Amino acid sequence: MSGMILVHTPPKLPRYCQRKLLANNRVAYYFAPPTWARGQGCDLMPEALGTDYFRAVERVEEILLPAFESWRSRGLSDMTPVTAEPGTFDWLIGIYQAHQKWRELESTTQRQYTKSLALFADHILKDGSRVGSKRLSDFTKAFVDAVYGKLLVVTKVSRNGDVIVRERRRYVNVAMASCRRAWFVGQRAQEKVVPASNPFSRMGLRSRAPGQAIRPTPTATWDELVAFRAAAVRLDYRSIGTAALLSWEWLQREQHVFGAFDLSHYRPSERPNSVRIVHPKNGEEAWWPLFDETGAALFPELTDELDEIKKASPPGLVFRRTHAHRSSAIPLPWITPRKDLRYLRNVVKKIVAAAGLREELSFTSFRHGGFTEGADSDLTDAELRAAGRHRTGRQLPTYAKRTGKQLIAATKKRRAERTRSFLLRLNTIAPSE
Repeated sequence: MSGMILVHTPPKLPRYCQRKLLANNRVAYYFAPPTWARGQGCDLMPEALGTDYFRAVERVEEILLPAFESWRSRGLSDMTPVTAEPGTFDWLIGIYQAHQKWRELESTTQRQYTKSLALFADHILKDGSRVGSKRLSDFTKAFVDAVYGKLLVVTKVSRNGDVIVRERRRYVNVAMASCRRAWFVGQRAQEKVVPASNPFSRMGLRSRAPGQAIRPTPTATWDELVAFRAAAVRLDYRSIGTAALLSWEWLQREQHVFGAFDLSHYRPSERPNSVRIVHPKNGEEAWWPLFDETGAALFPELTDELDEIKKASPPGLVFRRTHAHRSSAIPLPWITPRKDLRYLRNVVKKIVAAAGLREELSFTSFRHGGFTEGADSDLTDAELRAAGRHRTGRQLPTYAKRTGKQLIAATKKRRAERTRSFLLRLNTIAPSE
């Protein structure tokens, strides 16, 4: 129409996507997450997207923005279902996460696997495509090994311009194990689509780089346990002090102590002289005797404290937040409904600091201390396996019938070693006559 000036309107860009005019009058596209997000720990970096508008928009909308939303929502946006093309690795992840084997995992393990699978699937190849978009029939062992090598090394530029190259071996190894598991589950569920040969199998993953020293597990001593329990009482975290002693004596993992040990397991009416221990990993059950053949208490300090807890607590988990300075009027469990123990671990660090102990100690250190005490007490392999509920392929189904006798013998040996060590220290520091 005459008199009308036509104005070209540039196509709309997604959030945080910018245009830049190049010297040859071509337009390039860039992704730049907000500075406030980078200041709060978001690891998404500015990225050049090239000059192809459609490819730039596709990458921002399908990869970069979902990654940003995942960081901002702390993973909640990852729960939004995304339709993947059948036969691709993204599709395989969906098959795995819809399977019964996935639902059997604890929520903490699910979150770890989700991050691990995304690390592999979201890796960008030389052709600009994601690994997750590749068809499973194209996966080879050489391809997986090549991606593993790329993921293993991370290069970043510090604020002062220094180039920092580091390995994240443990993180990437977990990702490969998650992918291997997803492939096996997917192959059984969709055997006509998922190839039988798993390219993630037998990768020969090393837990550390060649020449790297093994990081020892922080192991507590009996004296450190005593100091920790005393500090827990001073800070009014008595339940954690009792739990630490339980972990030492019964060699139980943190997740079981706070997430599975129920009041109904302790001295029930049908077995008033025993405690029921369920291994959280394999579901194996054992009844631990609390008294020996003569009726003497095997764990006098621990049973006294647990008896008091059972008298004062309603049915449910044994260990709850009963300290006076808690935020809720109702004593909540230390473990959250999503099996999260981060709050507990922060409190444990607070108690460790108040006790003046080594800062590297954690709640797990007390379980390791109990195992070390058992080894120092000359427990047999069978007694250690009985105490820790560790199994081997050669054990017979009747193994549990021998457990009671082994546990009593093991407990007496450990308490005798504890007393011997205490007397030895007294003789060492006593003044000579």
